[in-house]
Amino acid sequence: MKHEPGPKTASDLSDSHEPVYQALLTAIVEHQLPPGSRLPEEALAEVFGISRTGIRKVLQRLAAVQMISLTPRRGAHVASPDAQEARDIFHTRSLIECANLPAVIAHCQPPHLAALEQLLAEERQAHQQHNGAAAIRLSAAFHIQLQAISGNQVLTDLVTRLAQRSSLVIAAWGAPWQQGCRCDHHDRLVDYLRAKRLTSLTDAMQQHFQHILASLRFERGGEVLPDFSRLFAPKGVPHK
Repeated sequence: MKHEPGPKTASDLSDSHEPVYQALLTAIVEHQLPPGSRLPEEALAEVFGISRTGIRKVLQRLAAVQMISLTPRRGAHVASPDAQEARDIFHTRSLIECANLPAVIAHCQPPHLAALEQLLAEERQAHQQHNGAAAIRLSAAFHIQLQAISGNQVLTDLVTRLAQRSSLVIAAWGAPWQQGCRCDHHDRLVDYLRAKRLTSLTDAMQQHFQHILASLRFERGGEVLPDFSRLFAPKGVPHK
């Protein structure tokens, strides 16, 4: 009996444009595309060498994870969280990440600590070099890797999405050179994790998020149209 292939999933349909999706997502998370930036289909299709239909699918994927907004007649823009959404994102992160810390401590082994220490060293170097894109990426990676120690993949995926949305908040409302999180805060978290001091680790995590919120300046910037050729042409994204 001839086997009939099953229906294509959304993931299958989007695989051919995965490099484009990742390039845009990275540019948003690393603040190369600030909140409010317009994302016209025609310009993006030209830069990436794919059809407008392909770009539209990529933009729909980004909208599904709340990294961009799609509105009739206005088109696509990088999401720009308002003040209440900004507070809600960090409040949710604090609730989830602190609640998972007992599982993190229970599963933590020396290799986990070594991996976190390596991230901290890279994060410190990024701050010293004023490498904003790297600082943002490593800051998010620290929180994701810390929570991943628990072995809860569902929670880790959720923290990943929230960390990406946090990047938008910091881009929209952060003070100049507020790139990612404070390295000394992350150092303290690792120290408490190594000592298995749950109460101190939880308190430090809560204070960490409170500090980020307190540092935000709720003043909105204007809409911009980035130079897509400069951002994406050198990246070598394969044409489809």
